[in-house]
Amino acid sequence: MRIIKNEKLIERNGKIGQWTSLGALVVLGLGMYISFSKPELFKYSIACLLVGFIMTQIGMYMGSRWGKSPRPDEQFDTGLKGLHSEFNMYHFSSPVSHLLVGPSGVWILLPYHQRGSISFEKNRWKMKGGGFLQGYMRIFGQENLGRPELEAENEVKTLQKFFAKKLDASSIPEIKAILVFTTDEVELNAGDSPIAALKLKQLKEFMRQGGKNRALSNDLIKKLTDALES
Repeated sequence: MRIIKNEKLIERNGKIGQWTSLGALVVLGLGMYISFSKPELFKYSIACLLVGFIMTQIGMYMGSRWGKSPRPDEQFDTGLKGLHSEFNMYHFSSPVSHLLVGPSGVWILLPYHQRGSISFEKNRWKMKGGGFLQGYMRIFGQENLGRPELEAENEVKTLQKFFAKKLDASSIPEIKAILVFTTDEVELNAGDSPIAALKLKQLKEFMRQGGKNRALSNDLIKKLTDALES
């Protein structure tokens, strides 16, 4: 597998995440200090706590993607190690964050680090159970799951627009997104989700099986990679 990675962007955003997290601690600490030492300034304490919470979420988002190792790009590289050389992995060097182009097709990889029970029910992805402690951890210890189906849809549209500017319509293949859960501490039930979802340890075999059906020819793979790297 060939890997193309924007190292400069990863390093820059990793530093932004670190400084944002440190700043959040300072702001939260200031809010706590005001609340205890100067109760008459309660509204300023609340403001600090709200700003600090937002900064914490931003720092967590940045850190999980570009800061602490193993980052999503490193996890994908390890999980897909050994794929045929026809596969091309793009990290932060294409219109989407993680893109795999190869015999199995064009796949946008969307990493999720959540733990617990995750399922697709009534047209929505949901996290369940665990009582107060798990609810607390979802708020303060890990990112919320959000709306993966909307993120996937937006990423696909972004990539389609890019290829539309670079290639003839006849050369643009179907673009698919896949949700990849990077931790083993997750119980995953994709149900009737229109978007594929699996654990990281299943990803390589999934792509190998897809490659056997040759969704993309060698010529089309070259057209796509040339467009991405031009």
